Amino acid sequence: MNLKTFSAISAAALCLAAAPVLADDHNETPAAAPSAEITPQVKSRELSGTYGGVRVPYTATIGETILTDDDGKQEAVIVTTSYVKSPRDTSRPVFFIYNGGPGSGSVWLQMGAWGPKRVAIPSDARDDGAPPYPLVDNPESLLDVADLVFIDPPGTGFSYLTKGTDPKKYYGLRQDARAVAEVIRRWINDNGRWNSPKYLGGESYGTTRTAMVVDELEGGTYNDVGLNGLILVSTILDFAAREPTPGNEMAYIVTLPNMAAAAFYHGKVQAPSVEAIAEEARQFAIGPFAAALLKGQDLPAAERAAVRDEMARLTGLSPAYLEQANLRVTSQRFYKELLRDRGLTIGRLDARYTGTDYDNAGETPDSDPSFYGIDAGYTATINEWARAGLGFETTREYNSIGREPGRNWDWTLPSQGRNAYLNVAPYIGRAMRQNSQLRVFNAQGWYDFATPFFGAEYSLNRMGIPQDRVTYEYYDAGHMMYIRDEDRAKLSADLREFIRAR
Repeated sequence: MNLKTFSAISAAALCLAAAPVLADDHNETPAAAPSAEITPQVKSRELSGTYGGVRVPYTATIGETILTDDDGKQEAVIVTTSYVKSPRDTSRPVFFIYNGGPGSGSVWLQMGAWGPKRVAIPSDARDDGAPPYPLVDNPESLLDVADLVFIDPPGTGFSYLTKGTDPKKYYGLRQDARAVAEVIRRWINDNGRWNSPKYLGGESYGTTRTAMVVDELEGGTYNDVGLNGLILVSTILDFAAREPTPGNEMAYIVTLPNMAAAAFYHGKVQAPSVEAIAEEARQFAIGPFAAALLKGQDLPAAERAAVRDEMARLTGLSPAYLEQANLRVTSQRFYKELLRDRGLTIGRLDARYTGTDYDNAGETPDSDPSFYGIDAGYTATINEWARAGLGFETTREYNSIGREPGRNWDWTLPSQGRNAYLNVAPYIGRAMRQNSQLRVFNAQGWYDFATPFFGAEYSLNRMGIPQDRVTYEYYDAGHMMYIRDEDRAKLSADLREFIRAR
């Protein structure tokens, strides 16, 4: 989810009318007043709902965790929202969840996939329109099999750095992981959950964060928090699969199967199924296509023509266009070119979505229709649920996508050497080798160009990652597959099976 913040408080009465009756707050701590010392705000309410076909009473708690420096100075206020079955059962699994960005709040997975409430937006790749956006019960929530803790790292959601805190201390691969790991340890300790089964996971950059956090929890000297599973949604671990730079051919290779899937969805190519066209494209991408790109200017004319024509068959692009692009089509160009004859562009986060640009002559789209088609509804309902539903008091805006983390992010890892491209997958491999029961669940949408499914497969198939403990599942949507009703149900069913299989 890579930005706008939208409020729909006017819709609160309508949307909450169908919500369960709320009990009195357990903790009526007021919002922190401006002062040298911030008193953390914590609000809890007793609720119940039916999830996975099981009636579950639970305690919903939204609260602030304050991180300090070595001298005790308050530096970061991190908000978590937890849903814990009542009465508390320390043998139950607990699942720690965040989103990506960097800079993205947990709203997407909380209000879209696994929280007890969700926003009901169109499931068929249509725009979410204008408020009010329905806030409804979410029977696909995982509360029947695990307690849920949603974490908003600094600069996301309602979480923030205090005045005078250097952003470089929190905005970065390692810095962010240390902060999130500390919040997890604090929550475990405060809630007496040291011996509970534990799962960790996120979406998009949240999968990168997962690799870093597991290294903090299991890869350090103390190795103090053992984990049962890592849950990766729309995975990006090896950043060679990002938009290409001159000389980096890998991005073209891992995105070609996405192009084939999108072309199939929009009727530009024919195949028995998206699975079938994706597999054809995988084999072509890692075989003849990769070989052709690696030969560079030594590629023979006959081989070039054969590769070009097969690429045209798989992607729906014309041989002439592919020739002009030197067989190397960036994702941005593809979004514009695939449906140019219809006057439409396709989405980056979800290629099922289409948009109309100012004109049809450009090289790349004006914007991403799969983002502006969903963002307002999510931001409106998380504000409504946190404030009116759970009683959180703040004048701060909820940052669904915070700009500050991205502007200040430190993408370097000294351990990987100078000018090395970023790859955090080895941290997952090391954790799995050192923890014989740690398993990985990887969820990918066929129509996701932000984190291509073939790129995820490539990064998780490298040496050092035990393949017998990695589960791959695929969905007929994009980056946020849970937007589609059928895939939200499938994702939750797949995860129930994964968690119960421990």
